[in-house]
Amino acid sequence: MNKKKILIFDDDTTILEVISIIFEENGYQVEISETSHDILERVANYKPDVILMDNWIPKIGGVEATKLLKSHEEFKHIPVIYVTANNDIVALAKQAQADDYVAKPFNLVDLEDKVAKFLK
Repeated sequence: MNKKKILIFDDDTTILEVISIIFEENGYQVEISETSHDILERVANYKPDVILMDNWIPKIGGVEATKLLKSHEEFKHIPVIYVTANNDIVALAKQAQADDYVAKPFNLVDLEDKVAKFLK
């Protein structure tokens, strides 16, 4: 069986470790990135089924990275779940054209449910 692939953009290594372990235990394949400037190359090489995008990520930021992805015919179908501690998360996710969002600090079950929803 092919494992579903998750690509996570976040510069917080603790969060990356926790999320990676949780999703790998649930049978997903996980790849992580601490910067987002090379999002198109990353996505082209890894071909994720879903992307988790942090707002505060070095180089170009979550909004710009997501918009860049969504402006590409080849990648715009890939669901992006925006993850941030920002109070304006709804506005930011919308501005980024993300498909959904989860506020930090997040509830892991919540996050798992949102990912599962897009992978059905």
